[in-house]
Amino acid sequence: MGISKPILIIGGGPAGLAAARALADFGQKSVLVEKEGRLGGAPILSGYSKLVPTGEWAKDAIGGMVSRVEASDFVDVRTESTVKGFDGGPGNFAVKLSDDKTLEVGAAILCSGFTHFDSVNKPEWGFGTFPDVVTTTQVEQMISSGQGVRCPSDGRKPKRVAILLCVGSRDRQIGREWCSKICCTVSSSMAMEIRDELPDCHVYIYYMDIRTYGLYEDLYYWRSQEEFKVKYIKARIAEVTSDGQRLIVKGEDTLVKRPITIPFDIVVHAIGMDPNIDNVLLASTFGVKLQKHGHIHRENTYGGVARTTREGVFVAGAATGPETIDDSIAQAQGAAIAALSAANLLPTEAA
Repeated sequence: MGISKPILIIGGGPAGLAAARALADFGQKSVLVEKEGRLGGAPILSGYSKLVPTGEWAKDAIGGMVSRVEASDFVDVRTESTVKGFDGGPGNFAVKLSDDKTLEVGAAILCSGFTHFDSVNKPEWGFGTFPDVVTTTQVEQMISSGQGVRCPSDGRKPKRVAILLCVGSRDRQIGREWCSKICCTVSSSMAMEIRDELPDCHVYIYYMDIRTYGLYEDLYYWRSQEEFKVKYIKARIAEVTSDGQRLIVKGEDTLVKRPITIPFDIVVHAIGMDPNIDNVLLASTFGVKLQKHGHIHRENTYGGVARTTREGVFVAGAATGPETIDDSIAQAQGAAIAALSAANLLPTEAA
């Protein structure tokens, strides 16, 4: 296409990788800025295991996306880098990077992703107090490492595992007034993985509501019960303690209205998706607004795809709120087309 100005992409997770690849497919160059030392975002940096819904290993699926971007002549990857300044308008933005180098770009796509909820903010549920209280991310790491699910305290195979849903989601008391969208499905998938590895292990999922939306209801919620014998308990958890040998989950079974006190070897926090901790700085640098919870505000989709409050700056994926990997990739592909159009770089035959 012979285009001189690249498109700036912030974030090297699934959305950022997808945007870069989509632009490359049009023969459009991009500059991909990632603050960490490697690409891949949460699935790679946090060591995810099998992805929903394909069942592919994250290291293969997302790792493949990384390899294709790194091998592309159309993508200039800048790791361990951030943006310090951003001025101008569509087709003619000036960018200053953290190494003080300057660039001219036609548009920008913000794919900053999310930050995992920190379970220390839910102290009554035992994280940080008892070593065998872990997060879904830690269990993912156990599985992806090949070591299998083990009690961190002594390395034994657990006989009973509890997964507590909505840790850092749907909780006004700690300022998390949103559903993290994917936790129910991921937890159901994880429960099946545990049962597959440890057939003698009993897995319980404690929930307020189950939100395995769309086809996931059958693939995860019902399959986990009928095929893998995972047990679901609608409950309100009060606290997680220990009797010195096992963890004790205390609360109320809200269906039968009776207290519960059940021992477990491992308790797993299904942690939610917080806004990226860098969003405030990104909003200031790029001159875009945040919505009330701290996610990057996305304008009405019916008026144009992936728009922020600044013309020529677009957004995709979990930067706008809790999102699945598949939907983040689809949004990023749409944002790539929108960025080309805004910068007047879209080829005539695609216009």
